[in-house]
Amino acid sequence: MITPAADASPLGAHADLASSRASLPGSEAPGAPHLLGLLDVFGDDFVRTPHPWLDLLRAAAPVYLDPGTGLWLVSRHRDVRRVLLDPAVFRPDNAQDAVTALPVAALRVLARAGFQLPPALANNGTDSHPGLRQVVARFLSSRRVAAAVPAIERIAGELLSAARSRLDSDGVCDLFASFAQVLPCRVLMDLLGIDGTAPTELIRWSDAALELFWGRPAARQQVELAELVGEFHTWLADTVQSRTAAPESLIGALTRHRLPGGEPLDPQTAISVCFFVFIAGQITTGQLIATVLRRALAEPGLWPRVAHEPGLAQGWTEEVLRREPPVTTWRRVTAQPVELGGVELPAGAQLLLALMGAGSDPEVFAEPGRMCPHRPNVRRHLAFGAGSHRCPGAALARAEAAVALRSAARALPQVRLAVGEAEPPMLGLLSFRAPLRVMVTAQ
Repeated sequence: MITPAADASPLGAHADLASSRASLPGSEAPGAPHLLGLLDVFGDDFVRTPHPWLDLLRAAAPVYLDPGTGLWLVSRHRDVRRVLLDPAVFRPDNAQDAVTALPVAALRVLARAGFQLPPALANNGTDSHPGLRQVVARFLSSRRVAAAVPAIERIAGELLSAARSRLDSDGVCDLFASFAQVLPCRVLMDLLGIDGTAPTELIRWSDAALELFWGRPAARQQVELAELVGEFHTWLADTVQSRTAAPESLIGALTRHRLPGGEPLDPQTAISVCFFVFIAGQITTGQLIATVLRRALAEPGLWPRVAHEPGLAQGWTEEVLRREPPVTTWRRVTAQPVELGGVELPAGAQLLLALMGAGSDPEVFAEPGRMCPHRPNVRRHLAFGAGSHRCPGAALARAEAAVALRSAARALPQVRLAVGEAEPPMLGLLSFRAPLRVMVTAQ
């Protein structure tokens, strides 16, 4: 199956973008500086139809200093991959820094909660990173994920049964809120031995953390989000420091972990590990599932096939990861002056790696705007990063999304996207993008 991507059309607000892009030989392309001056990575144009902008960046300015954020946007596959594979020169230290400066009132809220996130996983460039990553990776290994598939299918079945009841009673159902969000949260809690809180609470805390650190909220909203993030941190601190976690749980493993010098892991770093894993391990997978479901429902003829055709759910998931990953960008900072993509960067340059843009680079992927579930080189995308900081939860995210799609197509064979759902509300943070609603109705 080879089909045009739904977002292959040019931006409605800037219809000249596609025609300008088509003739761009390089950074001197006529009109390119003017068009890039209109780019707003938080704007509705970019959030809803990012690919024309990413195409323009790759063709005209593959390493581009965005005046709106002060970040260097890196959009070509080869440049993004080079950065990810060289953490000594392109350090991960800024990966979890707040995108929007926090006001004093929000900082006070976090301080009262004892909030601090020392380097642990995504933002850790020290020699403690390999060991900490290994602890987490053991819980998310391919072997453990394969063994967990029956449990994933069971939980999916329970959630879809409730969704079917809601469809029967109300005529419509939101598969994002009732299914896509909840499935990975429950699975992660089982895998990591998390208890003491409800899935809905963990989702609410995680959403708040993403918005606070990767969004552009107003000052008053930042204070409200900080309250929720503080609650999350307090719960994590109580859980880690209580020493009551089961020995076979992630928290139990962290309490036994020793740093390279032989000293035990300090509680704050253990909390930081959990903070990142509990967010990244479920909220981004929920976003992936939402996109996978939505794109499958919009694809003519795919929904009935994906229920039973071997490998189709996995192939569709992989193409969504390539074309519309939930983690669209990631940050790095240069440790020294360096040349990248023909641009001389100073030490301390803040980089924004366009993981989504790299997945549609025509130098790597033929006809990148087409969804091809059996594309031979599809796993060359960088949706999970690369190198020593590659996402340890990749196998789990792939498995959950494929199971979710196949299970939903089997349990709800007659559903379709509800009328008026052509443009659902979208999550549009600096590094995260997904539909916030997948409203379906029975045919």
